[in-house]
Amino acid sequence: MRIGGSVVPPYNSPEEWISHVKTLNYSAVMSPVSAGASGEEIRAYRESAEKHGLIIGEVGIWKNTLSPNENERKKAMAYAKEQLALAEELNANCAVNITGARGEVWDGCYAENYSKDAYALIIDSVREIIDSVKPSRTFYTLEPMPWMRPDSPEGYLELIKDVERPAFAVHLDYCNMINSVDKYINSSDFIKRCFDLLGPYIKSIHAKDVIIKHNTLPCHIQEVPPGHGSVDFGLVLRLTQKLGNDTTLFAEHLETHEQYLDASGYIRAQAEKAGVPVVSVF
Repeated sequence: MRIGGSVVPPYNSPEEWISHVKTLNYSAVMSPVSAGASGEEIRAYRESAEKHGLIIGEVGIWKNTLSPNENERKKAMAYAKEQLALAEELNANCAVNITGARGEVWDGCYAENYSKDAYALIIDSVREIIDSVKPSRTFYTLEPMPWMRPDSPEGYLELIKDVERPAFAVHLDYCNMINSVDKYINSSDFIKRCFDLLGPYIKSIHAKDVIIKHNTLPCHIQEVPPGHGSVDFGLVLRLTQKLGNDTTLFAEHLETHEQYLDASGYIRAQAEKAGVPVVSVF
């Protein structure tokens, strides 16, 4: 398996980017460029990643392809197609988005997110994005969320069946689906179920942790850095390794270079403790 995360310090060239990646000791990286980059720039970063044995695990999209504002939805759809095409050009494991929300906040919790019309729009949108790009080396994926589809491994499997596109796969964020006290208390069993059901489709994984805030009622399940919550990372790492040596596992939602250094270091230490081999390229 491969461990990575974001690169926070600014960079203006593949050489500067690689110097940061080397400091972090990543063997997996998120896309260092976006679709607006020139063809020459995209090639330079791709070749730099290949030269150093890095795998680009994901190209982020993060746009609301379900926006009730049709103009915003069209822009989001166009960007999703551009980023999926970029993932194909970079030989990335996947391009990742969320399904989006039927309200003003792009990732917000709305009852309409679960309507039949919204589900039909998710299917149509995913198909349109994939059919427009026709990727052969990468995959379009959706990061699960607590309050929109897919919010469970079973729901993700149902969506894969309904979309009916080989280029549609899974970006696993198990923590985003720990949205109840039962899932929190029994998180190890839930994480096992995620890998059991979705394993054949998983292209990249977010390594996150969660904790219940005991003084906040009625219930507040909060994301925290790896090692600061209740998740059994030995379990996560053993299950990730079963998916193959080039499976990418990313720390995310941290703010500083030092925090990513600490998080990736913690994950590597837990891998060593669990006897899980981690690819090293530096």
